[in-house]
Amino acid sequence: MTANELGSSTSPYLRQHAGNPVAWKQWGEAAFAEARERDVPVFLSVGYSACHWCHVMAHESFEDAATAAYLNEHFVNVKVDREERPDVDAIYMEATVAMTGRGGWPMSVFLTPAGEPFFCGTYFPADARHGMASFRQVLESLIDAWRTKREQIAGIGQSVVEQLGARQQVAGGAIDAAVLERAAAVLKVDFDPVDAGFGQAPKFPPSMVLDFLLRHHRRTGSVDALAMVEASCERMARGGMYDQLAGGFARYSVDAQWIVPHFEKMLYDNALLLDVYTHWWAVTGSPLAQRVATETADFLLAELLTPEGGFASALDADTEGEEGRYYVWAPDELRDVLGDDAAWVIELCDVTGTFEQGTSVLQLRRDPDSAERWERVKRLLLVARGRRTYPGRDDKVVAAWNGLAITALTRAGIVLDRPEYVDAAVRAATLIRDVHLDSSGRLHRTSRDGVVGSAHGVLEDYAAYAQACLTLLAATSDDSWLTVAKALLDRVLEQFVADGAFFDTAGDAEKLAWRPQDATDNASPSGVSLAAEALTTLASVTGEARYEEAADLALAASAALAARAPRFAGRALAVAEARQAGPLEIAIVGADKELTRVAVQHAPWGTAVVRGEPGSDVPLLAGRGLVDGRAAAYVCQKFTCKLPVVLPEDLRAELTGGR
Repeated sequence: MTANELGSSTSPYLRQHAGNPVAWKQWGEAAFAEARERDVPVFLSVGYSACHWCHVMAHESFEDAATAAYLNEHFVNVKVDREERPDVDAIYMEATVAMTGRGGWPMSVFLTPAGEPFFCGTYFPADARHGMASFRQVLESLIDAWRTKREQIAGIGQSVVEQLGARQQVAGGAIDAAVLERAAAVLKVDFDPVDAGFGQAPKFPPSMVLDFLLRHHRRTGSVDALAMVEASCERMARGGMYDQLAGGFARYSVDAQWIVPHFEKMLYDNALLLDVYTHWWAVTGSPLAQRVATETADFLLAELLTPEGGFASALDADTEGEEGRYYVWAPDELRDVLGDDAAWVIELCDVTGTFEQGTSVLQLRRDPDSAERWERVKRLLLVARGRRTYPGRDDKVVAAWNGLAITALTRAGIVLDRPEYVDAAVRAATLIRDVHLDSSGRLHRTSRDGVVGSAHGVLEDYAAYAQACLTLLAATSDDSWLTVAKALLDRVLEQFVADGAFFDTAGDAEKLAWRPQDATDNASPSGVSLAAEALTTLASVTGEARYEEAADLALAASAALAARAPRFAGRALAVAEARQAGPLEIAIVGADKELTRVAVQHAPWGTAVVRGEPGSDVPLLAGRGLVDGRAAAYVCQKFTCKLPVVLPEDLRAELTGGR
């Protein structure tokens, strides 16, 4: 029997399973070749390192010797990190949802040796309960069917592949001003007027929708759009989903009131939320927005930064086998740590048994009546929390998520005047360029300890990192980032577009059961909406019409979804708002930090801002010089520019109409 081969993986999630008695194989042709040779089905288990129920199923079933022996005898067992192989995850999640009506992780899919799914599920308990069959019962039933109903199984697998593989994005026109207005109106209907956010429990941070609504408010003056943003941002930041002691957001709230989080902390969530809170501060000057943006950026640098300069993927939800143990407090613990201050904190932070076994997640529903006292209490609690077992960290570096973090940190560093954020963004961008990009121009998705993984980048990796490089043009005066971004997006147009549609995998990538293609902005932005953003920015910086036409094509993939279900097209709507507001281009010639800050803060969010010296190779800067020896800002649209300004207040007036 093949030994467990996960110990050689660069994925922390796969390495977590290296000691299982299950003879796990990594995804690849070798696994399917073995299944064909042995004439057995493939059991595909997909998860990620910070997934609570993935840990539960591993402990109950994959660490159990009897279950492992049955799996090894009757299946070829394949483990996949969904964060490392989003392409594999995407197609089999599509099959799982189609066959069961729901999806989630761990995802458990049973395949023919041809890679065709014939039975799908998520978590299966070790023992039958609540109407659910046990995992062993499922396995035995499937093996019986494999032996006695092989023709039926083959038919199911072929039918799934044919039906799902035939689905193609249908370009639904443009996301124009009418669609944007209608999307804002639909979101107002979906908005929770009591607890904010959208929909019911569980509530996920609607980062991209909030970004769209902020942009919509800036363009139209919509009071309703801004009100939805402010209520949602305040409730999220004051509830238990936000770490009141060290900053950073958990994955989602299990309740509608933002009290109890699902405790894992993901890089992409925090990068997207950092950008939203920075944008909110840029629009309103809210002290809460500034505090949360600063604390979230500080969290990224303090807890997710890797020694190589990239950002780790996630912090685990569990410690010592208990979800949230690191973060929650009991009243007696607070009394031991805080003494006379405990009663004040218990009342202020609603320590009333909001979690399990009498413990509570700290909330901060109002500002403390003494900021100095609160800071002193926080220091004491952080010291006490530091003696607990720290959550596991998934320290693989994902290109797409680092791209989101680079963009958010660059903008926050500029508008909040925190140069250390920009420095961190440059280091992360340099790591991706030097480690993840190979000599052929192909971008690899992950690295760990400075060693690149085997998985090739998908569309979101190319687009998010390209946008990050373009955002750095506002902060560094280093035009080499334009060269990198342009090469990445040229490869996107060459490898990820076919028959007038964007795909999530490259044309020269590994062939899967079908080619994934999804325009939905869900937990993170879709590859195609990120491509629309990066191509729009590149068109603004270079003036090349082909990039603008490609951006139109990318947005068209989301147009029908944006009109019908705007909650799942937030990034596409935000990009369309930037285009509706111009799009503008701002060229800053000469080193003037304040002109740059005003440009990023007061132009429509997502405006292409480029800073450089006279003679730069960046097309937007070509032919534009200093004014009487002073740095100058040129506000342009399609490379037609207004007269340059040298004073920050004049630039602000030009961008805001004097408001």
